[in-house]
Amino acid sequence: MTGQDRAEQDFAGKVALVTGTTGIGRAAALRLARGGAAVLACGIDSAANHELTALALAQGLSVTAYRADVANPDSVEAAVAEAVDLFGGLDIVVNSAAVHPYGTVLNTSWEDIRRCMEVNVGGIMLTGRHAIPEMEKRGGGAIVNLSSAQGHACQQGVAAYVASKGAIHALTRAMALDHAAAGVRVNSVSPGSIRTPILELAARKLGSELAQDEVFARFGAAHPLGRIGEPEEVAELIAFLCSDKAGFITGSDYGIDGGLTAGLAVK
Repeated sequence: MTGQDRAEQDFAGKVALVTGTTGIGRAAALRLARGGAAVLACGIDSAANHELTALALAQGLSVTAYRADVANPDSVEAAVAEAVDLFGGLDIVVNSAAVHPYGTVLNTSWEDIRRCMEVNVGGIMLTGRHAIPEMEKRGGGAIVNLSSAQGHACQQGVAAYVASKGAIHALTRAMALDHAAAGVRVNSVSPGSIRTPILELAARKLGSELAQDEVFARFGAAHPLGRIGEPEEVAELIAFLCSDKAGFITGSDYGIDGGLTAGLAVK
């Protein structure tokens, strides 16, 4: 076994629940499973769930896809119960499920605002409500919440989305403080532009007359490193924060944005 192989086995015997079965959620589920974790990956899109199951099977990984809506209290409770019933407990939660409405406070529909907050923020609270007691039974655990660089500095026309991502930073700190004594660590990750379905949607909205690769190149040029990121790169950071190597880290936010939020736009 190589050093890299040993490093990827940090999660042997661990049970993980990941919300979101596309993009970063998918990459995180596969990375944790590659590290030896038994993973229940929850998503509302049945087709995406099936795709993740097929990818995991092809790689010989323990990932079970489960249809759930993180904005529905009963659905979240059932998902956590499913993870415990299947694998005997719960050690890790990655909250990646999200929606990304576009608009200002003047033209974003109330339905879009409500759904954005229920999924992006409420989903984390509901998952925590049911997952943390299970983690406490096992002496603690790790939670990683997916925020965004847009929780720190934002573009125009995404008011509801950036409000939800800023809220995740505050919620992460609150959860970390509330549950530290039980051994539950809670951190957040704030990606920049990452090659995900959400970025594909942005490309369609912002560059309808351009090829997707050209729009992605323009997004990448806004980052000092000159490119967009890959879901697998974010998954590696998530894996670190879920591992024992991060045992003294809680209540923190980690940027993975190619330098996007490091400087001013003025040159």
